[in-house]
Amino acid sequence: MKTTRAEHVTAYLNDLPDDRREILETVRGTVLEHLPPGYEETMNWGMICYQVPLETYPDTYNGKPLMYAALANQKNHLALYLTGVYLSDENRAAFAEAYQRTGKRMDMGKSCVRFRELEDLPLELIGETIGELPVQDFIAAFQAARSRGKKSS
Repeated sequence: MKTTRAEHVTAYLNDLPDDRREILETVRGTVLEHLPPGYEETMNWGMICYQVPLETYPDTYNGKPLMYAALANQKNHLALYLTGVYLSDENRAAFAEAYQRTGKRMDMGKSCVRFRELEDLPLELIGETIGELPVQDFIAAFQAARSRGKKSS
């Protein structure tokens, strides 16, 4: 992962090469357009993060805000992290199926969609995915996933 000292989203974007900045600004616009109320945009973990503020949900496992989504400039690609997709096998399968229907090649880890060009990313699907989980539903899904994890330990 490329590291940054940027403390603000604008500084992070301004530090990028022009081509990568333009791509991330476009994806960021899609995220912000569809982001449900209650999430905040900030710099965290060296990325542009969309997270649940600690004032809304302070009971996290690490004392940091719950990350809902993030955008990052990596060494060999750009990345969009979609934590809501990672919450269940059903969510992952539905996202993968919807992605496949777009005709674009999906390059994805558990919650990280890797892309090099804007054309690699189905922005309409990304917007829909971002808009699917209101803050309270995301917190409830996180708590349910966390409970399942504790039971299997």
